[in-house]
Amino acid sequence: MNTITKTDFNFTKQVSKYSGKVRDVYNINNESLIMIATDRISAFDIVLPRGIPFKGQILNQIASKMLKATSHIIPNWLESTPDPNVSIGLICKPFKIEMVIRGYLSGHAARLYNSGKRTICGVEMPDGMMENDKFPLPIITPTTKALDGNHDEDISKSSIIEKNIVSKEDYFELENYTKKLFKEGSKIAKDQGLILVDTKYEFGKDAAGKIILIDEIHTPDSSRFFYLDSYEKLQLSKSPQRQLSKEFVRQWLISNNFQGKKGQTVPEMSDEYINGVSERYIELYEKITGSVFNKANTEQIEKRIRNNVESYLKSK
Repeated sequence: MNTITKTDFNFTKQVSKYSGKVRDVYNINNESLIMIATDRISAFDIVLPRGIPFKGQILNQIASKMLKATSHIIPNWLESTPDPNVSIGLICKPFKIEMVIRGYLSGHAARLYNSGKRTICGVEMPDGMMENDKFPLPIITPTTKALDGNHDEDISKSSIIEKNIVSKEDYFELENYTKKLFKEGSKIAKDQGLILVDTKYEFGKDAAGKIILIDEIHTPDSSRFFYLDSYEKLQLSKSPQRQLSKEFVRQWLISNNFQGKKGQTVPEMSDEYINGVSERYIELYEKITGSVFNKANTEQIEKRIRNNVESYLKSK
């Protein structure tokens, strides 16, 4: 199966291009952003050497659905999705933090907890918790936004405000939006028989200075989900949770002695493994959205994207 792991387009009125870990972003006339969700996959802030079939389409289409489903809470950057892998929307000035919110002791927080720490981003975690237990209330654990391949770093609310990374007034507004979005995302997940365990949101300001929700939300790359029907039983038996997220990729890497540390080598990703990851992403799409996933034609992905985007730009 063909994948798209790199793009090099020259769209009409293109000003610049930026490549993130997973997305390639094109600036059009300093007015719009074309965000192309590639099939790249990252873990431990490292882009892995092989793409995952349909991953970009899956992320793009979940994010599009979720942005539309939460637009009553906060306006967002999205204007159009002219191609299965493409979203086009407003240029915003992004805040230099990511708002991570956790309802359960999982992933990075659990790894810190199990190492003996009881504080994350200045937030106290109760004693006596077991991995994947629910927090009494969701906690917000922001990170800095990594540039040039550096690692995201945990940061406290007080540090964000003291260093004026975000103003006090704006930060409390971001916290408020984060809590409301997580509540809505949890409701959407529950309706599909899932638990939204943790996720991250990114925000920016539009030309008028209004706070806008940007990037993706509630996707397997930005969120973790458990199955609702088996959660209690698995916790009582101290068994690992059945989950839909990118965590299974991280765990596979850890089991093969890779955590993105200096001197470590990414294990070989066989065709069988790559296709298995693709199937897990498709399963997640169908569980989260309640819709059957329709695979886009991947015979000439770049040509398809170019034609769809140019057609949209000409229609504006």
